[in-house]
Amino acid sequence: MSSAVEQALDRFVQSHLEQNANQPPQIEFDSEWPSECYQSQPNSDGQVDWQPVRQQQHNDLFERLEQALEVAIHPDIKAYYDRYWSDPLPAQSPEGQLNLLFVWNPEDLERLRANLIGHALGRQRLKQPLSFFFGCTSPEEFVLAIDNDSGQVMLEQPGKRKSDLIAPSLAEFIDQLTPLANQ
Repeated sequence: MSSAVEQALDRFVQSHLEQNANQPPQIEFDSEWPSECYQSQPNSDGQVDWQPVRQQQHNDLFERLEQALEVAIHPDIKAYYDRYWSDPLPAQSPEGQLNLLFVWNPEDLERLRANLIGHALGRQRLKQPLSFFFGCTSPEEFVLAIDNDSGQVMLEQPGKRKSDLIAPSLAEFIDQLTPLANQ
C-alpha cells in the first residue's frame, strides 16, 4: 500500500536528518540545476548544505510512463518517487550498503523517466518480469527494484536473468534500513 511506503520513507528521512543534524551533507552548488534541497548559500569552496525535502506538487511522471509502456505501474514505486526531492541517500541493510535514489528537481524527473523506460525495455528484451529500480548496492553495482506485479523488492544484476527476492514490500524493505552519513 502506497501510504505504507510514504510512512516508511518519512521515518527513514527523519532518521537521516537527525543523524546528519550536526553536520549536514554538502554538495557542489549548480545554479543551472536548482533544487528545493539547497539549504544555504554556497561557501567559498562552492559547496552548499542540502537535505531531502518533501515534494509539494503532484507530477505526471508515472501517468506518462504508464502511457509510454502501456501498463499500470505499481503504486509503491509511484509513492516512492513522488515523496521527496533528494540526492541519493546512503543506507545500511542487513545484506550490505546501498544508495536510495531520488529525484533532485523537476528536470531530473525527465531523466528518471528515460532511465525507467530503458530499464523496462531491457527487462522486456530479456523476457523478464517488469520492474522499476529505486536503489543500487555499494560497492557492487546491483539494482534494487520493485517487481511491478507483486510489489516485492528484488535484487537485480543488470543484463542477467536471475533476480533475488530481498523483501516482500518496499515499505518493509525501507523499514529495515539504517541511514548512513552522506559522504
